[in-house]
Amino acid sequence: MTTSPDTEAERSRGRFDRGVGCLVYLVSILLAGVGVYVAGIGVLDETHLRVGTFGIAGLLLLLHAIERRRVQSWPVLRRLLDTLLLVALLVAIHRYLQIGEMLQVGLYAFTTQDLAIGAVGLVVLLEMTRRAIGWPLLVICVLMVLYGLYGQHLPWIFEHAGMSFRQLMQVTWYSFDGVFGNPIAIVVSMILIYVVFGSMLEGIGAGDVLLKFAFALTGRLRGGPAHSAIAASGAFGTMSGSVAGNVVGTGVITIPMIRNRGFPASYAGGLEAAASSGGQFMPPVMGAVAFIMADVTGIPYLTIATAALVPALFYYLALFTAVHLEAVKRDIKPIPKAERPHLTLHDYLMSLCFLVPLGVVVTLLIAGRSPAFAGFYAVITAVVLGILLNPQVRQNPRCLVDALYAAGISSAKIIVAVGAIGILIGVMNATGLGLRFANTIMAVAGDSLFLALIMMMLGSLVLGMGMPTVPAYLIIVLVMGPAIEQMGVATLIVHLFVVYFGVLSSITPPVALAAFVAAPIANANPMRISVDACRLALIGFIIPFVLVYNPSLSLVEAFQWDSFLWAVARLTLAIWLFSSAVSGYAAAHLGAVSRTIRLAIGFSILVPVVWIEALGFALGALLLAGDFLQSRKAGGQWNALVNKRTDLSQ
Repeated sequence: MTTSPDTEAERSRGRFDRGVGCLVYLVSILLAGVGVYVAGIGVLDETHLRVGTFGIAGLLLLLHAIERRRVQSWPVLRRLLDTLLLVALLVAIHRYLQIGEMLQVGLYAFTTQDLAIGAVGLVVLLEMTRRAIGWPLLVICVLMVLYGLYGQHLPWIFEHAGMSFRQLMQVTWYSFDGVFGNPIAIVVSMILIYVVFGSMLEGIGAGDVLLKFAFALTGRLRGGPAHSAIAASGAFGTMSGSVAGNVVGTGVITIPMIRNRGFPASYAGGLEAAASSGGQFMPPVMGAVAFIMADVTGIPYLTIATAALVPALFYYLALFTAVHLEAVKRDIKPIPKAERPHLTLHDYLMSLCFLVPLGVVVTLLIAGRSPAFAGFYAVITAVVLGILLNPQVRQNPRCLVDALYAAGISSAKIIVAVGAIGILIGVMNATGLGLRFANTIMAVAGDSLFLALIMMMLGSLVLGMGMPTVPAYLIIVLVMGPAIEQMGVATLIVHLFVVYFGVLSSITPPVALAAFVAAPIANANPMRISVDACRLALIGFIIPFVLVYNPSLSLVEAFQWDSFLWAVARLTLAIWLFSSAVSGYAAAHLGAVSRTIRLAIGFSILVPVVWIEALGFALGALLLAGDFLQSRKAGGQWNALVNKRTDLSQ
């Protein structure tokens, strides 16, 4: 019996697909393994740490693209393009490794071939950036390359002395000032281990138990699953380096349940997007951005985590308050006791898979060990507890390897994004644009710190659109941070300010990455989800300003008990006023005028002028007292009505 040519071709394609899939799996595990090795086992020389790991990340992304082409149109042409990109990347990385030692001692003269290979490497990096992150970062990087080459012809602050093509390649590709600069070294040596940590927690089932605890603890509240989403997303999000990944990880469970309780679809998606975003500035891990910040600023990690704690708690307090008011307005009842998850002894034991590794991180950091060392032992602890406490892990230990695979894919995207940002950093430093930009902001803002902060906020929201937290933070703080520091704001406060708006750019229109990720889960319009997310996260756009003018909230900068307590009281009252204004409900439905008044009073409470904030606080306190009395009255009327109906029925 003969085999038809078509059948043989299909078998060949099948073998090819399986081979590529196996290779993707192995390379992804290798990349995650590099993060584990560097964090706790051994060290790599700088060239292999930066360039070699970048090469593995690029290899993984391009192989992953080749693997996926079998289900897309024009698979042969697309795979051919991916293969060419893969070969070009390997050639560029190989050439760097060949001449790396001579580059470090400055004894190498570039040839035309070197420059061409470096240019090809940049092109491949930009294409990988487009695929992994999207168009916004690609456009920024292309503009910076063009700026480096032709910026001498531009007016105003953009004019510089000029860069030749040779200088551009030397800065961006063939040095540790560009693509392979300090950010990529930090990611490989410090951040990858926490990507592995988050993936491993999910792999051993800690994420599922976390959700179950959240539903059990908040099920008695009016918001029910909505409050559960806030708690779970905040806890899980601090371990995740990606807002989008957090939305998917918890949203697939929480969003449908929120809808089923009576909340609109867009509200469910917006709440998940807002709650998932907040995890990126919630200590202790803060989506790993805290470790990057510690390296950039030289401020100890524990100081950064302490400073971020109170503002993050207020952010989630605002979300809880907004959800409660929305639930009362829509007359949504708590989840019936019979429908709430019942926590078993196994669930309490499984909670140790989340709590103990987290405790290991905090304990080792307090003991003065490095974040990478703490992350390494947290991963080991999570794996051991998963094997001991979860029978599913013992029955299917491959879930641990699958967790490494997922961590490798996520790590590759982060490495490519940070490599692309290296182009921006290299060109800015070589041309002096950053310093001129900072001086211009100071000149435009004059003595107005508030105006400078507004400019920084807008710049942060624009520059951070469509990007993960770490690259967004790096771009914004390097471009705009020095300007605010020159106006007398503490370095730590400036960096926290940047982190907030870099994170919130993920829910801000028109890009709103988190909203677009939540849209198919919620089956709602992404722009509507984005608007609802911004409404719910309104206090998040205000907290950074409050932190600048009230540094005592950080617990470390100019801390004084009286100013701290006064700031806490004002911010708490403002949260109630903002939440009731946004939801249109306090003790009763609010009209447009009442909502506007509440917004105005809420803002006045936070204005850093003594008599304005005092007057606003007094008016806000009167409104709060009125809401409380009206709520008590309404509750009494409701109880009387229930008792009357009971008497009639008897």
